[in-house]
This record gives sequence, structure tokens and C-alpha cells, in this order.
Amino acid sequence: MSKVRVRFAPSPTGYVHVGNARTALFNWLFARHHGGVYVLRIEDTDVDRSKPEYERQLLEYLRWFGLDWDEGPDTGGPFGPYRQSERREVYAQYAEKLIGQGDAYYCFCSPEQLEAERQEALKAGHQPRYSGRCRKLAPQQALDRKAAGEPAAVRLKIVESSFFWNDRVHGPTSISSEVIGDPILVRSEGPPAYNYAAVIDDHLMEITQVIRGDDHISNTPRQLAVYRALGWEPPEFAHLSTILGADRTRLSKRHGATSMESFREMGVLPEALRNYLALLGWSPADGKTEILSPDELVKQFSLDHITKSPAVFDTDKLNWMNRHYMKECPPRRLAELAAPFLQSAGQLGPQPGPEVMAWIERVLDAVLKNISLLSQLPEAARIVFEFDAPRAVATPEFQELLAAPAALDVLNTFIPKALAESALTYERFREITKAVQKETGKKGKDLYHPIRMAVTGAASGPELEKLIPIYEEGAKLSLGQHVKSVVERLREFAEAAKL
Repeated sequence: MSKVRVRFAPSPTGYVHVGNARTALFNWLFARHHGGVYVLRIEDTDVDRSKPEYERQLLEYLRWFGLDWDEGPDTGGPFGPYRQSERREVYAQYAEKLIGQGDAYYCFCSPEQLEAERQEALKAGHQPRYSGRCRKLAPQQALDRKAAGEPAAVRLKIVESSFFWNDRVHGPTSISSEVIGDPILVRSEGPPAYNYAAVIDDHLMEITQVIRGDDHISNTPRQLAVYRALGWEPPEFAHLSTILGADRTRLSKRHGATSMESFREMGVLPEALRNYLALLGWSPADGKTEILSPDELVKQFSLDHITKSPAVFDTDKLNWMNRHYMKECPPRRLAELAAPFLQSAGQLGPQPGPEVMAWIERVLDAVLKNISLLSQLPEAARIVFEFDAPRAVATPEFQELLAAPAALDVLNTFIPKALAESALTYERFREITKAVQKETGKKGKDLYHPIRMAVTGAASGPELEKLIPIYEEGAKLSLGQHVKSVVERLREFAEAAKL
């Protein structure tokens, strides 16, 4: 078997959808599993929609996703260029060859003529297909019209009655040529058609397997026809199942986040998204393992374990997986990933130094179990960054607390002792609460609940053992939004509650 060579060939016309990301990942896993070559090819023949900024974003998000490529527009390689817009001469050369050998012809039909044919076929209840009108033109007549400047597309002559291939996912597959007509290879304006350019590139780049979404199944016969006309051996085809939303319809924006950009902005870790997408339509050998490292994915990946049935995108499952990877993430890396979310919320200033990053690690440790996405961090961390004693005291929950003699007894004993301290470490906090317990006879919830509400301004939240050092250290740091010390908080609470 020749060396495995696969390609991911996106169009730079927008953001990278999860379906494309999964295709990119499956090709990468297949190449790495077989020690093969992973090619990135940019299919930018759609001049109106393709934009350089989309290509830059595409490369950025693929790298963020954890993929690398052996050949591509930025890395070069032996079969470049790797942008279709830079390969037009190649496409023109093979189009002339096909015309010369009688397998293709010039088509002079106007868009209006083609639309009229299409409407006529629809009215008759037939599948629209080109009538083949220009196929009957004498070659010299066609050349003369072309030489006179008449706009002409190039069409391929379809001679087969059907097309067959053994799909690596769907098995033996056959499609009748009746639904195809004579497809366009090169448009009259100059750009090549997708099904033509893809074949030329795949052959010249020595692609051995084409792994792509099953929305391309209908393109395969047209591509096989080009391979036949040029006398080339086609690659293996593997068409991946469709990704559906929870309502079993094709995944789209109405289901929520669907692009790599949106998942990154939500605070999904790339390793979590990579692991999750690998399991959409594929499963490891044991059929049950869900957490797999990149090395484990590469080692186990096989086209034989890809399912034919559509895969359902489960947001809850992705969130669960992201929680796992956040917990496993090295604290400093997680803090670096989290900092931009705190900055966007105005809770953190620009360019936090090492001391602030170490403090963010403590904040994350305190609230991590309550979030599934890093975008949820600012809300979870409000208990750290925000303290409005008058507003807290005005709530029914606090009014009920202040009306309870037992709670007032605890607060009136605890607050003066705490305010006598210049700073309050957790160890000193424990000593004071033990003294309050001894003086008031209160313990457990009766002791700690009033104190928690006074210190944090909330009835629940992270353990005080974690929060108190966060408050004390945060108050000493130069942060974008002031973090108050425990003593400051208690002083404001006592004033608002008139204690």
C-alpha cells in the first residue's frame, strides 16, 4: 500500500463549523495513525465569498484545536501551491486535454436557457439535468465560436449508466448517471467547478483516501467521471455521517453554538472539544471509553469504527467533558485561559502579573466545581469581586437573618472580634469562630451561616476556607476591580445592618 495521504480542504468563506472541524480531526487522526501525510488545501475558487481573513481565522482555529499539517499554504510542500486560486493554469491545462480527447466540450448555453430547461424539467416532474444541447456541436464550430469571444463553459461528457464505489463507511454504493447530466468542469467566467478542481488536486497531490461529510456523496459520481475520463485511479472514499441537533434535524445555528469560534468564546477547552468531536460518529474499540488523550485517539482511530447513522450533538455531554478537562488542566494554564473572561467582565485589569495569575488560580480552585465553561466564570466569581452590603442587607433573606436572635448573637459576638484584626488569615478566622462558639453556645450551621452571610453577602458559595485567603490576597493586589478584605466587608456589613 502506498503511503497514506489525506487532505482537509475547506473553503475560506466563513467560520469553521463543527462538522468541518470533525472532518479535519478525522483526517488528522487517520494520517497520524498510519504515519501518513496530512495536507491542508484551501479551496478558494468562490471569489465572491472567499476572503483572506477567513483563511487566517481558519488556520488559527485549527491550531487552537490542536491540529498540525505536513503540507499547506503556510508550510509549503512538494505538490503546491495549496490554494486553488493559484492553480487555475493547471485546471485549464487538463480541461483542454479533455476537450482534445473528446471527453469534454464547450457549452454556450446562457443562464436564461439553463434556467428555462430546469423549470421545464421540474414542471414535468423530472430531476433537473442539462439536456446536452451543446454536446451535439461540431468540434470546429465550437472552437470558432469560442475564438470569436463567445462565453463558454466546459462540460464533461457522461457516458456511464451508473457509478459504483465501495465506501469505507457506507459500503457498496451506486448512483445512476441519470441524475447527473453533463457536469460543468470550468465555468464561462473562468473558475473551475468544485468537482473538477477537487479531482485534479487530489490526484496531483497523491491523496489516497478522501474522508469527508456524507453531504458530498452526491458529488462522488461526478468526480469518478472525471477520474475515468483522465484515466486515473480514484482514491478510497469515506463519507462521515451527518451531525444532528437534539431535535434530530441537521445541526445549525438555531441549535446554539456550532462554530469553533463560538465554542472558544464560550470557554470550551480545545482538548475537550477535540475529544468530544472524535466521539461523534466514531467509537474506540471497547465502545465505551469516553475520555481519550490525543495519543490514545491516534492509536485507536480506525475508519472501521465509524458509524453510518447520524450523530447527535449533545451540549450537556460536551459541557461534562469540558468540566473534566478543566479539572485536569494545569492550574497556571487554566488561569491564563480564564483571565480574558475576567477582563471582559471588568473584573480584572490588563496584563496581569505572576502574583495576580497565582491568585486567579485560587479563585478557579474555589469556583471550578460550579462551572462547565470558562464563560461562566465571571458570574461564579461575583462572590469574590462584588460586595454591596446595603443591597445584601435589604434582601428578604438577610432581613430574616437579622430578625433571628440566635444569628444576631453570633454576629454581635463575631464582628467586633474580627474588626479588631488588621488582617484576617483563615487560621485567625478559625480561632475567632471557636471563641464565638464557646461564648454563644452556637455551632454548625447556626454558627457559620450568619458569619458566611456577613462575610460574603450571600447565603451559599465556595468554602470560607478558600474564600477568606482569596479576599485577603485580592485586597492587596492591584486589580481592575477592587476586591475587599474580610475586615472591610464586615465593617460595611455592620454599618448597613446597624449592628
